[in-house]
Amino acid sequence: MNKLFQYVPGNSVIHRLNPVTKIFLSIVICAAAIVTDKLWFLGVLLAVDLLIGVIAGVANRTWSIFRGLLKIAVFLFILQILLIRKGTPVFWIITDEGLLTAAKVVLRLMIVCIPLALVLAVTKISDLTNALVKVLHLPYPYAFTLSTAIRFIPQFLEEMSGIMEAQTARGVAFDKARGLKKFSMILPLCAPLLISSVRRTDMTAAAAEIRGFRLRTRASGYKQYPFTKLDLGTLVISLALLAGAILL
Repeated sequence: MNKLFQYVPGNSVIHRLNPVTKIFLSIVICAAAIVTDKLWFLGVLLAVDLLIGVIAGVANRTWSIFRGLLKIAVFLFILQILLIRKGTPVFWIITDEGLLTAAKVVLRLMIVCIPLALVLAVTKISDLTNALVKVLHLPYPYAFTLSTAIRFIPQFLEEMSGIMEAQTARGVAFDKARGLKKFSMILPLCAPLLISSVRRTDMTAAAAEIRGFRLRTRASGYKQYPFTKLDLGTLVISLALLAGAILL
């Protein structure tokens, strides 16, 4: 699970894009998924997400994200078709409008989550932070907070896995529990994870202060992030997708 948030080195077209362009592309895809009401266009956007993963050379990572979202999507789909009673009945209490709405909800969920995860797969966290500061003029403390939160996600997942393994060695059967019972068993483990995260946060803050965190400005970074013709073409395609969603 923690590998989903790790950078995958590469020299693909997507890797060479400006980090700001990648963020803009992912936000535009999410916005287009929310704006459009056409089921077939949502399918096109999902295909675009998967195509980006293939072009970036992270097809396995994309498939892992898709497979993980599919489990949540099935639950949401069933929940939607059982709760929505409007429309013409198709089978039992299931209606055509319920099926259509459920399909849209599921597709929107997958379309929104995949590009944001792929941005982390094809962009170094340091490049993402520096580009936000130098290109978008975002104050460095905010960019640093964002990048640090992203960095800590896999570490927290790894620590939780280690805590669960330690409890399993002591006889706690996490693998045999299901549903609410498993949740009630995992909930007490949040206390040691919280203590560990507070300790790690304090150490990170001390290290940042020693390295002159408060002295960091927009001009402190040496690496430049120019926009190329590739970025321009990507921006045009992104705006075309958004315009198509609005017009449809």
